[in-house]
Amino acid sequence: MFAALTGAGLSAAAGLNAFIPLVIVGIFARFTDVVELPDQLMWLQSWPVLILGLVLLAAEVVLDKIPGVDTVNDLIQTAVRPLVGGVIFAASASAAEFDDHRFWTDHPLIAGIVGAVIAAVVHISKTASRPAVNASTGGTGAPLASFAEDAIAVGLSFLAIFIPVLVVIVFVVLGVMFYRIVTSGRRRRKHKSLLQTQSRLAREAAQADGRGSRRERWRAWTSEYRERLGSRGGGSADSAPSAESPDAPAEATPRGQSPA
Repeated sequence: MFAALTGAGLSAAAGLNAFIPLVIVGIFARFTDVVELPDQLMWLQSWPVLILGLVLLAAEVVLDKIPGVDTVNDLIQTAVRPLVGGVIFAASASAAEFDDHRFWTDHPLIAGIVGAVIAAVVHISKTASRPAVNASTGGTGAPLASFAEDAIAVGLSFLAIFIPVLVVIVFVVLGVMFYRIVTSGRRRRKHKSLLQTQSRLAREAAQADGRGSRRERWRAWTSEYRERLGSRGGGSADSAPSAESPDAPAEATPRGQSPA
């Protein structure tokens, strides 16, 4: 049981950062008696693997803290983290220091699959929560979230090696934490979408009211203009004297002729 908890804890840590548990297991296996790797996985404590792991760890630590780049890095790590998680589970669960049971030693393929699944679940949870963190903080929360994930990966690796029983508690805490982050991010996105929809509808209504008021003003103006034209035309016609009216002036008499 302890071997399974150790492997599960290290695989979960690999789901957060693939190279932290890889380097920790390699260092402990090379320089201490705390971890003794099975013969088929002794290469994990070799200098080339340790140096390569440290270089990749440094790159992972830097890239995962840059907003936007962290998303691309997570896509690349989709294949790396489950693979490392499977190898780490098979290596640690097969160590005699953690358990005298021979199941994981006799079935390394099953151990690798279990470790890969655990690492993949943690990786997917991390990948799903990171956009929510970036959206809610404008990208400023990415470095803090990455530092927290690295710290959890380091702490979980040491707990898995020295106090594997506590791995269960850490799993519960991680599950609740990721669930709250993802659900809160979804609520924020829905609320933001609702506010945007309401704002758009308000703008459209204001534009429609503006067009309607302009039409009303135009109609009122044209109606008033027509009334003025009509009143002017009627007044000039009424006031114009007719030829038969007594007030009409007499026609001018040509010079040299007497009026008839």
